[in-house]
Amino acid sequence: MIRFVLGVVMIFAALPARAEIDIKEVTSPGGITAWLVEEPSIPFVALELRFRGGGTLDLPGKRGATNLMVGLLEEGTGDMDARDFAKATEELAAQFGYRAYDESIALSAKFLTENRDEAIALFRKSVVEPRFDQVSIDRVREQVLSGIRSDAKDPNRIASAKFDELAFGDHPYGSSMDGTEDSVLGLTRDDIIDAHRGALALDRVYVSAVGDITAEELGVMLDDLLMGLPETGAAFAGPAEFSLAGGQTIVDFATPQSVALFGHEGIERDDPDFFAAFLLNTIMGGSSFDNRLMEEVREKRGLTYGIGTYLIAMDQAELYLGSVASANDRVMQAVDVVKSEWARMASEGPTPEELDAAKAYLTGAYPLRFDGNAAIANIMVGMQMDDLGLDYIAGRNDKVRAVTLEDVRRVAARLMRPEDLHFVIVGQPES
Repeated sequence: MIRFVLGVVMIFAALPARAEIDIKEVTSPGGITAWLVEEPSIPFVALELRFRGGGTLDLPGKRGATNLMVGLLEEGTGDMDARDFAKATEELAAQFGYRAYDESIALSAKFLTENRDEAIALFRKSVVEPRFDQVSIDRVREQVLSGIRSDAKDPNRIASAKFDELAFGDHPYGSSMDGTEDSVLGLTRDDIIDAHRGALALDRVYVSAVGDITAEELGVMLDDLLMGLPETGAAFAGPAEFSLAGGQTIVDFATPQSVALFGHEGIERDDPDFFAAFLLNTIMGGSSFDNRLMEEVREKRGLTYGIGTYLIAMDQAELYLGSVASANDRVMQAVDVVKSEWARMASEGPTPEELDAAKAYLTGAYPLRFDGNAAIANIMVGMQMDDLGLDYIAGRNDKVRAVTLEDVRRVAARLMRPEDLHFVIVGQPES
């Protein structure tokens, strides 16, 4: 019955959020800062934690240790093995999430108000006191190795790995956080313990919560949850030098369709021109289906089913990337069209009609992201990591609307550098 109740609660918790979101900054008695949106109408809480650093914290020769460690957090704690832990979680009608990324570790918890104390106590054990027993290490290691072998046969993964390697070399950005078969096979339990101690520390944690909980209750809960983790963690990765010049790299791979990943350096998230760049990317090849590259490469010429571009702002580097897939005998034509449109956008910028359409899309789609407690908590913790401020949600669409055509054209000339575009093409393209 309790599992049915949680299902009903989560259906209601997924209803569209209020137009205005009242975010409070909370500091726990132990000094942990969090953002909170109180929503007492539904007896349910979504909690999101982020630890900055992620896979970039791997020690030399230990690539993949952080990723493997995070995969083991739900594999048991104390006298509970993986099966016991899963059973206890289910009995509480709770849901826990553990995910590793290149620059962060994301931990999440969803639970009913009536089970809050028990759910947090169980979640704490997995985060602060994982077992890391050898049976689980061996099993999860095999899962990671299976993923590495699968990626070696995936043209998209191959293209991304080659681009990163060429762009960043020996920096952690230059290799997969999953590690290699050799590095993962060489990891010991001590390496995993070191990764846990270095990655999950109080000096790099960001917290948000949405739901049926007060500021005072959240503060006490966070101290109960996190006190026991180290005060400081491993040193963060240093600056990453982007060393990839314009041109192309072809990786021979037997497939009827080539994949091309292309790009150059991007723009920082806190750059005053970021919103103009955001609109520029939406016009060029962003999330809207009605963008310039989709029109020129797919609609007019039929060279691909899909093409897209995206801005990536990392802690130590920024990228402006895009990708396209096309038949081997047509992919170079698609590459030529991308180069041509990149140069045209850099020199001419967008049209007034393109800018108006991009603004309408971005401002209209934004409220749809706030479709439940968990979604709001996820957005808020990302806002903290990007240092966006409590009022960002209320003012975000106004910032989009304030961008002028002159702003976007100026940023297009600054950001888009067709001579610096590098294409990594995986397949057997016919030139």
